[in-house]
Amino acid sequence: MSLISETEKLTTTAPEPSMATVGDYLALLKPRVMSLVVFTALVGLVIAPGQMHPVLAFTALLCIAVGAGAAGALNMWYDADIDALMQRTADRPIPAGRVTGGEALAFGITLSVGSVVVLGLFTNLLAAALLAFTIFFYAVVYTMWLKRSTSQNIVIGGAAGAFPPVVGWAAKTGGLDLDPVLLFLIIFFWTPPHFWALALSRAQEYARAGVPMLPVTAGEAATRRQILFYTVLLAPLGVTPWLFGSAGLAYGLTAIAGGIMMLWLAFRVWYPGSGKASLAAGKRLFGYSILYLFVLFAALLAEHGVRAMFG
Repeated sequence: MSLISETEKLTTTAPEPSMATVGDYLALLKPRVMSLVVFTALVGLVIAPGQMHPVLAFTALLCIAVGAGAAGALNMWYDADIDALMQRTADRPIPAGRVTGGEALAFGITLSVGSVVVLGLFTNLLAAALLAFTIFFYAVVYTMWLKRSTSQNIVIGGAAGAFPPVVGWAAKTGGLDLDPVLLFLIIFFWTPPHFWALALSRAQEYARAGVPMLPVTAGEAATRRQILFYTVLLAPLGVTPWLFGSAGLAYGLTAIAGGIMMLWLAFRVWYPGSGKASLAAGKRLFGYSILYLFVLFAALLAEHGVRAMFG
């Protein structure tokens, strides 16, 4: 009798198998964000002076990618409650019930530690420390503190997304210079107009989730003014690598043309006033801002390739 009872007890208390698939764990890594992180880190690594063995370069980029994914997983773990309240995020693995919070937390911590340790062993301690700080800043400072406490969350928190080219540069050189700082500043000032342009059309969702995004706390008009303000700062910053001699004329012309277009779209977000026209302009700015940043960094990468090929 006791043997049967013990067997029934073990059967009834055995944990159910996880319903998560490989695709769910990949979704936890925020692959679209990760792709931008890897690309900007690649540019920082490639344009840095000196030589680096291809295997070490690949390992560095892989560690940066895994670290970014780890930060994304920790973000999804902590934000599962508000993700469930927003249409854009409700189908993420945790609020959809395909991955448990504990699984996501363990996944994120494991990847965080592994990426930092491997990067330190294969490159240098500075790069590993910068990657560790980036993960900490995104997962703790931004996700756990800023996001739910201030309307400036995306401004300060944008620093996390601006670090990858700095990490790439440090992985190759073991030090820092003006060039990666300029790349950091470009991404840092790009983040608010990029993100707020989307947030304009998501204000009701953020309000329902209790997230103090700028359109919720300050209103649409103030958000549109801030988008224009940060774009006015961003456009000349985009040209600084050329002005400081870090890039050539091709990059300079690309940055000028791209910056003018960013300014025009930001002006169109601000000028029409509230309503559907402003929201449509915001969506156009959001889409173009991704192209703008990609083209800037692609121009740097192309110039470096041409210089390496033709001296």
